[in-house]
Amino acid sequence: MQTVDMWLATNSKYFAPENMPLIKQKLENLPEDKVTLLYTLNLKDPTIILIVSLFGGSLGIDRFMLGDTGMGVGKLLTLGGCGIWAIVDWFLVMGRARELNFQAVMQTLGLHA
Repeated sequence: MQTVDMWLATNSKYFAPENMPLIKQKLENLPEDKVTLLYTLNLKDPTIILIVSLFGGSLGIDRFMLGDTGMGVGKLLTLGGCGIWAIVDWFLVMGRARELNFQAVMQTLGLHA
């Protein structure tokens, strides 16, 4: 139980607030060795993704970092949709990073949300 609380306190910024109760519930019902498996995850920091999007969003760097290769190439070839797509992504990339982190935790634990 202590490990779960420590992991959640350390990594809460990587997830949407509405997903935290579900994550905590799922983690509390797992054996200790499965919870320690979470420390091996490479979670994407939504703040870093936003900063990259502000400075390199026109080149699609933010989408490449999120693993959205197709969208990254599209942004690169159109220079961020002439800037419009880049501006829209300023509001979307943090949520997308949190969504991907949530999916990674659920997949690592073999659970479905």
